[in-house]
Amino acid sequence: MDADRLQRIWYGGAAVPWWLSALTPVYRALRGAHQLPYRLGWRRAQALGVPVIVVGNLTVGGSGKTPLVIALASALRRRGWRPGVVSRGYGGRARVPMLLDAHPDPALVGDEPALIRRRAGVPVAIGRDRVAAARRLLAEGVDVVIADDGLQNPSLARDVEICVIDGDRRFGNGRLLPAGPLREPLARLATLPLRVCNGGQPEAGETPMALQGEQAVNLVDGASRPLADFAGTPVHAIAGIGHPERFFGALRARGIEVLAHAFADHHAYRPEDLAFGDERPVLMTEKDAIKCEVFASGRCWRVPVDACLPPAFEAAVAAAVAEAARR
Repeated sequence: MDADRLQRIWYGGAAVPWWLSALTPVYRALRGAHQLPYRLGWRRAQALGVPVIVVGNLTVGGSGKTPLVIALASALRRRGWRPGVVSRGYGGRARVPMLLDAHPDPALVGDEPALIRRRAGVPVAIGRDRVAAARRLLAEGVDVVIADDGLQNPSLARDVEICVIDGDRRFGNGRLLPAGPLREPLARLATLPLRVCNGGQPEAGETPMALQGEQAVNLVDGASRPLADFAGTPVHAIAGIGHPERFFGALRARGIEVLAHAFADHHAYRPEDLAFGDERPVLMTEKDAIKCEVFASGRCWRVPVDACLPPAFEAAVAAAVAEAARR
């Protein structure tokens, strides 16, 4: 089944085929088998000896986790902490836990960890074994670990859990994979007091988050231009993220005429992907840009965004980290 049809089923109200519904019990059984050793006490979540914050979501695809991780790392640094980030490194070739250097190769380590390392400027480790990867951070003097996309991974003990919700699409049809977009039943929300709503209209108990970006940065010479400079002229816009329409909509809201090119999340770009047969500017997300900059031309621009959160939320997270450190 193609991705567009799946999106229509999950988020557009299209009927769920019987065979997708029939596969949901299989997914539920596999998920239960993954968690069973921890529920029975045969395995235990591993503690690192420092506070651990887990940032994740209940749905597949992007919801704004990466900007939130960057914002949290920056907020903790301002308060005197030495945060580090652990990630699975999805989309990268690395097969063993590793610490990212200052100029990571996204093809090796994954696009999101590479972006976090560059933007947040904190130690980042990747690995399918999250515990082993996280322990690489401790040798770097890290005193608080942020686990990117770790809500469904029971191996790592955590002190703070934050659920990021796509404020526009919410939870789609509310069904478990593959009939719907949910990784876990919605009942899990009751165990997650820290819920961040990215865009849209936050519901009760949710903290609003807005992604703000007003500049475009050239991938070749690093020159910066206001996004307003692109208004009134057709531009190509590419997005290989979980919800490409979020990026396209943000550009349109600034008066930019968008020629949209959506790619699969974590798409491995090639030069031909940017060959549109004209010389119009190409705007892209930072996550796309970090994979395109090695072959990009001067007409390619990235659009950095920052997660804007209420100061009270950042203070609450910092207080929870301090409490966990005292324990």
